[in-house]
This record gives sequence, C-alpha cells and structure tokens, in this order.
Amino acid sequence: MTTTEQTNGVAAVTGGLAPAAGGDRAKGGPGRWRAWAASAVRADRAAAEEGIRLAYRRAGLPQPERVVWADSPREGVTLVRQGTDFGASVREAVRTAPWAAERARLHARLGAAGWARHWSATGGALWDSTQALVDRIRTGVLDDLAADDAGARTEIRLVLLDALLGQHDAPWLAALDAAGPSPLDGPAQVCRSAGWWWPFEKVAVVCERPVALHRDEAGRLDHGDGPALEFPDGFALCAWRGMPVGRAFLEELRTLTPERIRAEGNAELRRVMLEYYGYDRYLADSGAQSVHRDETGTLWRVELDGDEAVVMVEVVNSTPEPDGTHRTYWLRVPPTTRTAREGVAWTFGIAPEVYEPLKQT
Repeated sequence: MTTTEQTNGVAAVTGGLAPAAGGDRAKGGPGRWRAWAASAVRADRAAAEEGIRLAYRRAGLPQPERVVWADSPREGVTLVRQGTDFGASVREAVRTAPWAAERARLHARLGAAGWARHWSATGGALWDSTQALVDRIRTGVLDDLAADDAGARTEIRLVLLDALLGQHDAPWLAALDAAGPSPLDGPAQVCRSAGWWWPFEKVAVVCERPVALHRDEAGRLDHGDGPALEFPDGFALCAWRGMPVGRAFLEELRTLTPERIRAEGNAELRRVMLEYYGYDRYLADSGAQSVHRDETGTLWRVELDGDEAVVMVEVVNSTPEPDGTHRTYWLRVPPTTRTAREGVAWTFGIAPEVYEPLKQT
C-alpha cells in the first residue's frame, strides 16, 4: 500500500505561516516538523526569503542582494555551478556555527544521556526517512547532470554537500528547539517554507519543494503509477517500495504478462514486476501446478530462471464472509517449503509438527 503525503493537512501546515521570530513554540511540535519535512506543496516564497534574510542578520552579515529561485535541487545545483558573481559561501556563519553552538548548549544542559533521550524524542524520530530521501535526491541529481562524467560528479557532489536542506533540515531543527526565537530561527523559517538553499555573500539560491511525494508505510519512496517524488521543473525520482526504477519501467508495469515477467533478466526488477502483478495472479496465469495439498491448504510452486522459485500456500478461510463465500488467502513462503502445513506453520514462526489450527484462517 502506498501513502500519498501531498495532503490538505500538510498544505495547512506549510501555507502562509508567520515568521518564526516571536512565534508560538507550539509551532515546533514533533508532528509539525514531520509535516514540514514531508511537505509537497509550492513554497511560501515570501516567508522563505524573510527566513533567509533573518538567518543572515542572526549571523551578523549583510543581507543578500538577491534571492534566486530554482524549481528543484537539480536546477539549484546548475545555478550554483553557473554563478559568477555570488561571492563566497557563508554557510559556516549562517548555519554551521550557530548549529554547533546550539547543540553544545543543549548537550551541556542535558548531559550525554539526556541529549540521547531528547534526540530520540525529536529529531531521531524523523532522521531515517528524511535522510534516506536526501540521499536519493542527491543521487538523482548526480545521475541527471553527470551520469558518466567523473569530474563533473565530484564537483556536483561538493555543491550538493554544501546545501542547507530547508525542509529536510527538520530533524536537527526539531532537536535544537529552533521553532521560537533562536540563533537558528532563520533556517527554521526556511524549513517551514521552502526546500534546499545555498547562502553566498551576494546571492542566496533557494529551491522549491516537491509537488508530489509518495512513500510506503516504511517511509520508502514508493509509487507504481508515476514518479514517487517530483519537483515543479520535472525533476523526478521513480521507485517501487524503495527500489529505484525508471519511468519507462513503471509504464510497462500496466501491461505486464507472465511471459514478460519470466523474460526479465534482472532478478530485482522481476520481483518488482511480481509484486505489482500479484503473486496469486501470476500463479494462476502461469498455469502453476500444485506440489502438495493437505488439510491446511495447497502449496504452489513456479520456477524462475536465475532467481529463487515463487512458492505460495493457498489457504481458504473456514469462516464464511457475510455473503456466505469463503475468502482465499495466498501466503508466500520460503522456496525450500515442501508441504502446505510447513508453509502455514512458517508464517506463524513455529515448527510444522506443532501447528494444529483450531480454525483454518
């Protein structure tokens, strides 16, 4: 199942927020930081630009002469690489130094154990899913701009690592309590309002947020009907349950046949095909033969070249549905399974000789 995070709730969180300075600390609750990190609506450009100017003022720097907008991190990297009169990077003053000072202050106040508990309850809860998304975006930008150019990839990688992450800085900003008046309230306002950004002496380059984000329950990019992540300029990432796939591959999923699945030479892509097509449907359409049958169900097996066999137990629920029918379930089991009882017992984590169901479900 895929969850779409472009929701009215997120839009309500990200749209039209007041500046952070003097704001209500309730704005920094864990749920809000999670929503900002996953926001997939257009940036609030006025609020983001004010946040950038506030970040420069907090650092004791003159405000940038211009704020240049990009429609994605890919375009942002391109603008930074092409920039000729931006001045030096001020990332250290705007973000790194106040970041380190705030972390040291909290660590001194809470102690090592207290900081660990605090991180776990704030930024730690957002870290894995947010960092995985950041890593995927960086890889996507590299592949789009310099697929086979080692020199360009090194340059682009450095530009990407120099970016402030805007909405994706939410884990650290949540942990550093940056929602109210704080040395980090400028970056926090950008987090609430926009995507990645690069601060220079004369110019700040700031990116739009994505316009679509689809992830599964585990937080992995996941969408079978188009890009799992997409920005306004068309920069997009396609994925199925976290696995990167191409757009053409996704389009082909809609016309799959058992023959096409068997012909796929890449075992990982074949598994994606099987998940999309449905293991039970594949078994039925492939003319699979049952290899064992007992009172618990029927064991089916289909061999796949270069990959482990698809082995499933067909189980019929003995309790009828409201309309009197009996629902059939398909349970995928290890390819070493030899009997239906062994397969059903495996799904419960017990040995087949001790599996004695009172009702077959």
